[in-house]
Amino acid sequence: MRFTLAAVAVATALTVTLTACGSGDDSASTTTTRTSGDAAATCPTEVPDANTAADWDFSGDTGSVAVVAPTDSSAPRIDVQTPFNVTQTTVQTLQAGDGPVVADTATVSVCYEGVNGRTGDIFDSSYTSGTPVQFPLNGVIDGFRLAIAGQTVGSTVAVAMTSADGYANGMPAAGIEIGDTLVFAIQILAG
Repeated sequence: MRFTLAAVAVATALTVTLTACGSGDDSASTTTTRTSGDAAATCPTEVPDANTAADWDFSGDTGSVAVVAPTDSSAPRIDVQTPFNVTQTTVQTLQAGDGPVVADTATVSVCYEGVNGRTGDIFDSSYTSGTPVQFPLNGVIDGFRLAIAGQTVGSTVAVAMTSADGYANGMPAAGIEIGDTLVFAIQILAG
């Protein structure tokens, strides 16, 4: 299921909330900065081809996910057989970059899309606006840090994260309930 109007309404608030402290406590947050929109720093906005084969097929404890990496012109595609749930956070490199290794405390610039494993709905996406997001890795949820730290700049990764590594207390405004597994496709632009 693609981006819903309800998700559009919470996308801006969720982008800031993505930076909630790594414990999954969404009560404290830091500011997330959108980077400038020059050609080298944009997120592709075209809808991905429905016939493109998945770069990652992953079966969870329940359900499964198929992730197609973004291209130079199209956003990623995350197809979920619901309910998708994992008990261990899993990271998959979809495309390896050739830049420097991203440190645990780096400030990164990324394009990302997040899907709720319980519903299959996109709850946030920088691909919608075409604008990358910049934030320090030591100020985001654990699952995001686990997916990005140690990767190389230029890489595209996918992560299926447990509720504990995402939003352990849920995030009702985004439709995220306690226990929801989250799936992200992330392009690392700078770090």
